[in-house]
Amino acid sequence: MNSILPQLGDWGGIQELLEGQEKQLARSLSWAARSPFYARRFGPGPLPSGSADLADLALTTKQDLRDNYPFGLLSVEKERLATYHESSGTAGHPTPSYYTAEDWTDLAERFARKHVGITPSDTLLVRTPYALLLTGHLAHAAARLNGATVVPGDNRSLATPCSRIVRALHDLEVTLTWSMPTECLLWAAGARAAGYEPGADFPALRALFVGGEPLSGPRRARISRLWGVPVVEEYGSTETGTLAGECPEGRLHLWADRARFEVFDPDTGNCSPQGTGQLVVTTLYREAMPLVRYNLEDTVEVSCQECPCGWHLPTVTVLGRSAFGYEVGDRTVTQHRLEELVYGLPDADEVLFWRARAEPDRLRVQIEAAPGRAEGAAARLTDVLRTRLGVAAAVEALPPGGLLPTELLRAMPDVVKPRSLFGPHEDWDKALLYQ
Repeated sequence: MNSILPQLGDWGGIQELLEGQEKQLARSLSWAARSPFYARRFGPGPLPSGSADLADLALTTKQDLRDNYPFGLLSVEKERLATYHESSGTAGHPTPSYYTAEDWTDLAERFARKHVGITPSDTLLVRTPYALLLTGHLAHAAARLNGATVVPGDNRSLATPCSRIVRALHDLEVTLTWSMPTECLLWAAGARAAGYEPGADFPALRALFVGGEPLSGPRRARISRLWGVPVVEEYGSTETGTLAGECPEGRLHLWADRARFEVFDPDTGNCSPQGTGQLVVTTLYREAMPLVRYNLEDTVEVSCQECPCGWHLPTVTVLGRSAFGYEVGDRTVTQHRLEELVYGLPDADEVLFWRARAEPDRLRVQIEAAPGRAEGAAARLTDVLRTRLGVAAAVEALPPGGLLPTELLRAMPDVVKPRSLFGPHEDWDKALLYQ
């Protein structure tokens, strides 16, 4: 399959891109028909073979994937599978996903499409979970494909607390990182707790790769100023791999040369190539588990207007849950808008962490602020919330450590292998435990 994977820049424009996409679509639909799920969905008669046939097919949902757990969407012999994955399971039921070795070439190449590049001279710290999720393995594979050194930092693991990550960033001269945006703020606080300054004491660092949660412009800019390097965003899922990456102009582009995208309007039931709605994906180069009109249920805004970067690919703004909010008085407050205002405070206030609660008559907000600036920061945010959002607000500014205790940033948990034999003065309540 490697020889047929299109490379960035193969297409001269959107129309040429769509024509190339159409040629591969028939092949992908034939792969999908080999799975029990799509064999039933396509039914008897001629198989769908192009875009004109897709409009008559029902959307594939996350529930479809769960209902066909574990191998109802398998389109190849099990012997050809390279990896099996599941999403984070927030709904309580596993959402399966699997890939062949050839599928992995496509996955790794898409992730590596970073405008800052990944090279053999780079050291990439992977700070997303490995486990059953795709994300850690994906960055690992992309880095190795390009010859880079990988530091498998993992996440949600007692073995790699924040203090250990900060040490690795500094001592191993890490040049690139992959994490959720929030992690970059945690590292900054952890670095200061360890006596380092994020923007000065990590000179090897040249970019922060982020994804996995909506990111407002002001928070992105705040992270970039903290560390003194670009913040490079991407978008995807465990079920699909990377779907969009950032160009030099700072815009996310859908990899429409590797997948077909539609925007679904849940109010009308209609799909279109661009606009605002839920993102629908049809894979083009995935053989183990092709997805046909898979609804990610993420709210996005897609545009086919040309971008100054020269990438002839649609752009996407990922709204996610940021499109939804809570009522405060007669106004709706969203996390995305609130985040913009919080991180719009002056850098000197040193506000990295915050939380808020929407109540019927007011918005309660807590922030951490620098000593000596807490009162002013609270007043500034209160005024901004009143004038920009039109809501009454009660803002409390806490000292550093008020929301994220400093001891957690410095902690190094005792992680041990299971044991059953202890000495006379040892704590044998640790028997069979990992900590």
